[in-house]
Amino acid sequence: MAGVTGELTGLLPTNQSVITTAGLTKHYGSVHALTDLTVDVGPGVTGLVGANGAGKSTLIKILLGLLEPTSGSASVLGHDIEHASQEIRRLVGYMPEHDCLPPDVSASDFVVHMARMSGLGAAPARERAADVLRHVGLDEERYRPMGGYSTGMKQRAKLAQALVHDPHLVFLDEPTNGLDPAARTDMLRLVQRIGSDFGIAVLVTSHLLGELEQVSNHVIVLDGGRLLRSSATTDFLRRTGNLLVEVVGTETERDRLGEALAQRGLTCRPRGSMVAVDPPPPELAEAGAVHDVIRDVTAELGLGLMRLEPDHGHLEDVFLEGGAHV
Repeated sequence: MAGVTGELTGLLPTNQSVITTAGLTKHYGSVHALTDLTVDVGPGVTGLVGANGAGKSTLIKILLGLLEPTSGSASVLGHDIEHASQEIRRLVGYMPEHDCLPPDVSASDFVVHMARMSGLGAAPARERAADVLRHVGLDEERYRPMGGYSTGMKQRAKLAQALVHDPHLVFLDEPTNGLDPAARTDMLRLVQRIGSDFGIAVLVTSHLLGELEQVSNHVIVLDGGRLLRSSATTDFLRRTGNLLVEVVGTETERDRLGEALAQRGLTCRPRGSMVAVDPPPPELAEAGAVHDVIRDVTAELGLGLMRLEPDHGHLEDVFLEGGAHV
């Protein structure tokens, strides 16, 4: 098996779809967990985003052959989920959302055991486990019982067992769940490295939209079990033509600025601590004119200008827009 020694490696061709679904549906009586989901997932890091109950975990379990769909079809790495679920599980790593680690077992023993279950011999399993625990940052803690691990260490141990058999694809279900900001950042860096440095395709779920903007090449947005949007991350973050303006002070100063800009013919609205300014009318559309107006108005009001920058789209905007957008 490739990658038993040395660096983690992926073997998936860059032009091959890793997941395809067609009309995939899963109903539990009157509860519709997934409805008519049709998507195509390529290599790299793909973010699967949605609120709790949006259908993210249900989709992963169906793709792994752990749940049967009510209708529709899907394939993973070219294998049909109905007829080749065992082969799919051999080629795929899975990091579950919930804590499932035996507390009296060390990370080393646990990851070696998972490697053996995936078909590696005793010596390659030990070598591979040592490699992957080093990659996830548990090298010095690998012999400690996992019951004494912090939440961040437990998440890393779960990630290690998902990678130990050198999968072509990994499913990471809420890998930052329960982590503090520093540990969350470290985990996201690991996720990004898996896709970029190791060449392993990743499907990572999160209900925190900003996380997936940071690490994913492609984003799939689910809402109530339905596909809301599927597109490259850069499409979500495209420049909108708006400007964001922030001044020193409270909401009072922000509102003063917004009202003054409106009197000068600009359409604007509050956006948190900032003022969002729509694309200018034709008479102000020439290069730099709207920036000059904002600068002059800020100075006239005696306000300190902190920030003036282009506005970019965000994943949150998909939910604000409403409606399907595929």
